[in-house]
Amino acid sequence: MTGVGYRQLWAADPGGWRAAGAAWAGLTGPVQQRVDGLGSTAGRLRGGWSGAAATAAGSRLNGLRDELTSVAPALIEADQVLAELAGRLTVAKARLAEAVRLADAAGLVVDRTGAVRADPSRAAPTERAGVAAAGATAALRDALDRAGAADRLAADRLDELARAAGSGWVSPPPPGRPGPGASPALVRAWWAGLTPAQRRWLVVREPALVGRLDGLPVSARDQANRLLLGSRRAELLAERRLLLLARVPPGPIASARLRAVAARLAGLDALVERLTASGEPRAYLLGLDPAGDGRVVVALGDPDQADRVLTYVPGTGSGLDDAPGELGRAGRVLDRCAALAPGERSAAVLWLDYDAPDFLTDAASAGPARDAGSALHRFQEGLRASHEGPPARQTVLGHSYGSLVVGMAAREHGLAADALVFVGSPGVGAAHAGELGVPARQVWASQAPDDVIRLAQPVDEFGRRALLGSAPLAAVLGWPDRTGHELWFGHDPADPGFGGRVFRSGRGGHSGYWDPGNPALDGMARVVLGR
Repeated sequence: MTGVGYRQLWAADPGGWRAAGAAWAGLTGPVQQRVDGLGSTAGRLRGGWSGAAATAAGSRLNGLRDELTSVAPALIEADQVLAELAGRLTVAKARLAEAVRLADAAGLVVDRTGAVRADPSRAAPTERAGVAAAGATAALRDALDRAGAADRLAADRLDELARAAGSGWVSPPPPGRPGPGASPALVRAWWAGLTPAQRRWLVVREPALVGRLDGLPVSARDQANRLLLGSRRAELLAERRLLLLARVPPGPIASARLRAVAARLAGLDALVERLTASGEPRAYLLGLDPAGDGRVVVALGDPDQADRVLTYVPGTGSGLDDAPGELGRAGRVLDRCAALAPGERSAAVLWLDYDAPDFLTDAASAGPARDAGSALHRFQEGLRASHEGPPARQTVLGHSYGSLVVGMAAREHGLAADALVFVGSPGVGAAHAGELGVPARQVWASQAPDDVIRLAQPVDEFGRRALLGSAPLAAVLGWPDRTGHELWFGHDPADPGFGGRVFRSGRGGHSGYWDPGNPALDGMARVVLGR
């Protein structure tokens, strides 16, 4: 298609493309069942058949398994391509609707061919209407150009997939791997030097490597981590079986561990449900580790293609079982961005790739935040390296203890971010916004008037030790209360004296910043958009 016409774009259904992509991705399940079936068949043959024919049959079955396994990333890629097309068409349609609205407001009409002209049912056009017509025509052309570019990009990528289906999905293994500590920029350069077939080989054969490398395209990491999902769930199921066997007689420690594993399994299943949904925006799995409380990194929308990217870092008590709820918070900010700027593309990332404190008393230490700093630094650098086109505006948001993670990463390592946002913060490890490596006017904070974190004021060392022994909750909250703006981890970032900027929050306690109607939700979205 050489271009997209006005009527085509007006009638285009992004949801249909999105559903088609989800259908392609849904084929990975049946393909995996065939792979498992071939493995079982090969096992039975080895048990009762030997000789040259048996060896040849086994080799053939293994070859078929390899071919089927290599198809899975292509199915996921087809879903990515069509979801990306749907997202680009959604933005183009929003710009088209805005152009029509502008024309209508100026007393003009857009005819069925997309031409802007005077509305014969209204008064004669003025000179100002001529200027408005030119503006509306330019806006219409921009929308159609965007849709045409999206159409061509999707067609090219699908053509490449079709060619690969005829010539073979993968090639021999590529030479070399990024060395330990390689920067995201070097990782990106290494990946750019590989052929599409070599990249697919790595996704299929080394998904654990591809899935965790900051600097690789989001699409490649998503393919690799989705391939690992089954094995990650199997790890949790195996751990649960061992715990069930060990509970003879049952003990409180084993019971607690069993409940924790069950919670992680439930969280993983809920996450898988979100990953396989055909709704907007598409979810991209950028990291997953079920060990301990579990770690996960998920993007809503493709950060490599977005104009605005939010990275959200949650706080105390966060783990794999909390991921769906925390992802919902990121999604609500993204929804607000879409409402405020429907003609722009935004993405939001849930970054839970650190060992968050389990309890309030654990959160009295800055150790977990300090340990997380280098990983968050690399992740943000990776987003910069893998992004396509002009750099996106990147915002990093920390809630509660997550604000300390963001603040310490920014101060001690630097963050590839254009803005930092702190909500419900106990302090960010800094005395002033100027210590965080971004312009002070791009450091934002909000604190609800009824947020208990307002009590997280410092206590002296003697009092801390005494209170931790007798009343740990009071120790962490800094009881008895003091006046002033010093919190547990430094100056309150929501105090104007910190040197940043403050946006308002309504009442809602420590977790109500994302509640519908809370002005804090609007404030977070406006920072992401740079407004």
